Amino acid sequence: MVNLIVNPTSGVKTEISVPGDKSISHRAVMIGALANGDTVINGFLTGADCQATIKCFRKMGIEVQIGNDQIIVKGKGLKGLKEAKEALDVGNSGTTMRLMLGILAGQNFTSQINGDSSIQKRPMMRVVGPLREMGASISGQVRGENVYAPLKIIGGKLSPIKYGLPIASAQVKSAILLAGLFAEGKTTVIEKNQARDHTERMLSYFGANIQVVGLESWVLGQKEFSGAEIHVPGDISSAAYFIVQGLIVPNSEILIRNVGVNPTRTGILDVLHRMGADIQVLDETILSEEPRANILIKTSKLKGVKIEGAIIPRIIDEIPIIAVAATQAEGVTEIRGAKELRVKESDRIATVSSELRKLGANIKELDDGMIIEGPTKLKGTTVKSYGDHRIAMAMAIAGLVAEGQTVVEDTDCIETSFPGFGERLGNCCIVDPQYQFNNEKDFNET
Repeated sequence: MVNLIVNPTSGVKTEISVPGDKSISHRAVMIGALANGDTVINGFLTGADCQATIKCFRKMGIEVQIGNDQIIVKGKGLKGLKEAKEALDVGNSGTTMRLMLGILAGQNFTSQINGDSSIQKRPMMRVVGPLREMGASISGQVRGENVYAPLKIIGGKLSPIKYGLPIASAQVKSAILLAGLFAEGKTTVIEKNQARDHTERMLSYFGANIQVVGLESWVLGQKEFSGAEIHVPGDISSAAYFIVQGLIVPNSEILIRNVGVNPTRTGILDVLHRMGADIQVLDETILSEEPRANILIKTSKLKGVKIEGAIIPRIIDEIPIIAVAATQAEGVTEIRGAKELRVKESDRIATVSSELRKLGANIKELDDGMIIEGPTKLKGTTVKSYGDHRIAMAMAIAGLVAEGQTVVEDTDCIETSFPGFGERLGNCCIVDPQYQFNNEKDFNET
């Protein structure tokens, strides 16, 4: 078990970059494998979750070459995957699991897919249900009205559907659209509130027959497309921790370079601006259909706000760190409509509430969110990550403004999305010296 030891700090003046966007990295490998020819991916996230995606496709016969600054996926087209000799292992990656279900459903072979103990607790019916409507045969561990990994997928002929998403979910939307690539005809997904749209943007960039009009997306199946070169921007979900650091640590100014600013992902900036944050988005450009920019953050006096409704899908991964910012804001911050947090890597409503409370925060847990009253002078103590990378990183940032030392336990989970996070925090953070992550060896393992 790896711990981060965090000490309070002030006057942070720095310029950093963050690892590549996890959502885009996953999709670049998946769509690249289904394309004809080479896909070159620059800025790929080398975290454990994205490594799991690469390993799954290698087991299905896709060659993935690893270089110093890029990876190359040797795509074989929509019919190029082969049956794996063993179960596909997604590790801790819910994105890999759910999106792969859409791809595997359209194959002419049978697949087994599983993950770690955390994945086996995450409900899959929200994806399995619409895929079954398309004709997919998917079975797994049934508990109550839901189904859980390990899952068995008997691939076969799929029929197109028109599906209205009951809740905003980029993973469900993406799984259906990816399955639609193999169906004969037009597969349509209709959203109530827009979730992240990386799949739609990337399919369009690769030349797939896809259209997006408002909250309706459709793909025309059985149409081949070609490999492309992808430039992955920095992950705004990873940048969020340093954005909040810059806002709440006294006398700080942080410039984060080349961060993805896809409008479906910038809810964190919208919320923090409402709270009074001094954040500037500079030098915005678009590359590989994805906007990116430099973000400049200065220490700010924050105020509490109410967060609910359509903004929630755009900040779902950033709510733990928003909660940290709220502990330093004047007044009450109320977060509602975020029940989805209860089925993440941990129950993030419960874990954020319990661990911030240990640090002295005035926080009340709700069924679908939380109420935080600030500002509060936090006091360092020992907190848990619950094996959840976003909880671990959020508690580390809280430790930067806590009085005394904060120990965040079990932080090796951070490697799933942000290799080198502790080192980025600098001298105020000590990484357990016994911990060594042989990233190069693990990344190249077949």
